[in-house]
Amino acid sequence: MAAELTLTELRLRWNEVLDLVESRDRIVWIAYFDARLESFENGRLTLDFSDSNKLATGHDYQEARLRHRSLLQGAIFDIFAQSIVVVEK
Repeated sequence: MAAELTLTELRLRWNEVLDLVESRDRIVWIAYFDARLESFENGRLTLDFSDSNKLATGHDYQEARLRHRSLLQGAIFDIFAQSIVVVEK
């Protein structure tokens, strides 16, 4: 049985997840690279984009993130061998 995944572990290896996403689809990586990992409870990872949205200059990637969320979730599964749901704050 796999150990319970924690927010700390996700944060420690988040760059690995992003590197894997980038190797599969650079556009999806652009949509997610500035996410802040806010919380992780009951298999649900909440990402916060409020900091990046403050600096946005007409580039809103929310729609792209929704369309391609499965790629991010797949990369997380490949790194941690656990299925989790990604949501945005």
